[in-house]
Amino acid sequence: MQVALGGTFDPVHDGHRALFARAFELGDVTIGLTSDELAPKTRSEDRYVRSFSDRKRDLEGVLAEFAAEYDRDFEVRRLDEPTGIATEPQFDALVVSPETVEGGRRINDIREERDHAPLDIEVVEHVRAEDGGIISSTRIVNGEIDTDGNVTPDREGRAAERG
Repeated sequence: MQVALGGTFDPVHDGHRALFARAFELGDVTIGLTSDELAPKTRSEDRYVRSFSDRKRDLEGVLAEFAAEYDRDFEVRRLDEPTGIATEPQFDALVVSPETVEGGRRINDIREERDHAPLDIEVVEHVRAEDGGIISSTRIVNGEIDTDGNVTPDREGRAAERG
């Protein structure tokens, strides 16, 4: 089975790792990594996004571990369109998070217009941080949690002070 998923992956965290694990369980994986042009340099939270080359290097290191564990192949490709690589005919499944399900449905609409078989859309639930919130790159960059979802020591101290 050929599995696709896409994202910015900056930084890679346990929520991403859950997506990767499901993808590698299903088959060989192709990751669409957002290009510098597609990935926002800043977000509504004014969060900087690292360069494509830096994100790709880090992502490939993580994916190599999954590929070895599951005995699968992987490829990282540049993603220049929001609907990305998953509209291509060779894919069988798309791994998404709850907030990207709608994008998956749009991809299937495009695939139908192109006479391609629809993708199986595999939804992976969010991974929760130690504080019960969702692990997200924004929370990590803002210093609230680390990539494993642990509350940062600085945040723990401030929470204790507020008591």
